[in-house]
Amino acid sequence: MEQRKAIDGKASGLMLLTCAIWGLQQAVLKGAAPDVSPVFQIALRSGISAVMVFALIYARGDRICLSDGTWKPGIAAGLLFALEFLLVGAGLRYTTASHMVIFLYTAPVFAALGLLWKLPDERLALTQWLGIGVAFAGIVVTFTGNNGSGAPDGSNPLLGDLLGLGAAIAWGATTVVIRTTRLSNSPSTHTLLYQLIGGFVVLLTAAILMDQTYFHPTPRAFAAMTFQIFVVSFGSLLLWFWLLRQYLASRLGVLSFLTPLFGIAFGVLLLDEPLEPNFVAGSLLVLLGILLVGGYGWIQQIMVRRQNPAPR
Repeated sequence: MEQRKAIDGKASGLMLLTCAIWGLQQAVLKGAAPDVSPVFQIALRSGISAVMVFALIYARGDRICLSDGTWKPGIAAGLLFALEFLLVGAGLRYTTASHMVIFLYTAPVFAALGLLWKLPDERLALTQWLGIGVAFAGIVVTFTGNNGSGAPDGSNPLLGDLLGLGAAIAWGATTVVIRTTRLSNSPSTHTLLYQLIGGFVVLLTAAILMDQTYFHPTPRAFAAMTFQIFVVSFGSLLLWFWLLRQYLASRLGVLSFLTPLFGIAFGVLLLDEPLEPNFVAGSLLVLLGILLVGGYGWIQQIMVRRQNPAPR
């Protein structure tokens, strides 16, 4: 088995770029909403990216085999992926991009709880349970401070936040499906293809049913779609999978916690979204909780090194 490397300067720089891309996508979705509905944006980017990933798989000489038992969990992962972004697209109609990115990135908490249910051997440490409590406390604080300022239509910002939380649950469930089925041994590009196809079919159908298929051919619309297709759905995900093959996943996971910070920053800088005091306080609690849950292994290694310093 190929040994993964520790994080170096190259990995740190690429992860910062990846986190910035992921954080920017919420602001782009919302910023281009007057020209292309968020749900339709995600449907189009998923469909075109699926074709690109399919072409890449065949260019590498790989083949997709449905008889290997991955198609059933693949469909489940695709439906959950579609549900996640359906809730994101709908939620951005009511809440800010900053709120959406914070609630969406609580997904590791729900993934940890789901894996504990499906895989009882993966017990959570006390620190991780503390992190779950801190994250949920942050969610409560954020909800109590949502007065609707900066929301797209100002009508029901709490609904938008709840949809963002639902998207996080769907993302967490996707992680559980991938980890506990034959998809765990499937090439990452195959799993990504299942998700993109599911996202395209379900979200396009939803956009048609909700009459959200408008597309005004403005420069902003084309710029947003170019970014969503080539940078987010194709480029950043392939970069992420390459990093996972080269470097320790636990260390990369810790760096990925920077994504919500980028999301908040882009929401404020590009969309002029306000920062309510409760939102700032709640976001810090959520981020601390996510770090305690997902970064437990990394934190434990640091504590062990401090207790047992290497001899000089």
